[in-house]
Amino acid sequence: MVVCVNSMSMRNFLKSRRGISPILATLLLIVIAVSAIIVTYAWVTTFIGSQTAAGGTLLEVENVYWNATASATVFTVRNVGTSDARVLRFYAGEGAANLVEVTSYTDLPPSGKMLPVEQATTITLDWPNSLAASWDNGETYYFKIAPETGASKDFTWKTPAS
Repeated sequence: MVVCVNSMSMRNFLKSRRGISPILATLLLIVIAVSAIIVTYAWVTTFIGSQTAAGGTLLEVENVYWNATASATVFTVRNVGTSDARVLRFYAGEGAANLVEVTSYTDLPPSGKMLPVEQATTITLDWPNSLAASWDNGETYYFKIAPETGASKDFTWKTPAS
C-alpha cells in the first residue's frame, strides 16, 4: 500500500504558524507545576515522618560495672532519644550471633522499666544465668537491650582481667 501525500499540503502544513493557544499553554504549565509540587510534598512528608520515628527512642550504655562480690553486672543505660522508652528485654551472649534472653535474671519487671527522655537507669544482671554460671575474666560479652518501640541497643563489653 502506497500513500501519496500532496506536496503542496505538506508545505502548507510546515509553514503554518498555528499552535496551541497561550491560554492552553499556561494551563498546561500550571498543571505540570502543581503535579510536581504534590509529588515533592508526598515524598518530603514520608521522609520526615520516617526520620522522626526513627529518632524517637535511642538508648546509650554509659557504664558497665562487674560486681564480683554480688555476682552481678550493673548496666547504666540512658535514653538520649526524643520520646520515653520502656525497656522490655535483655540479651547476652559470647558472640553477636548467639545471644540468649536473660531478662528473667535481671531486675526488669515483667511490664518493662520506663526510661524517660534524658534520664538514666540501671539494669542488674545476676550470675549465674542462662548464659553462664559466671563471667570469665578478660572475656568480651555481647549484649542487647530491647525497648518496646524503636531500635534495640547492641553493644559489647569486656570483663575485668582479674
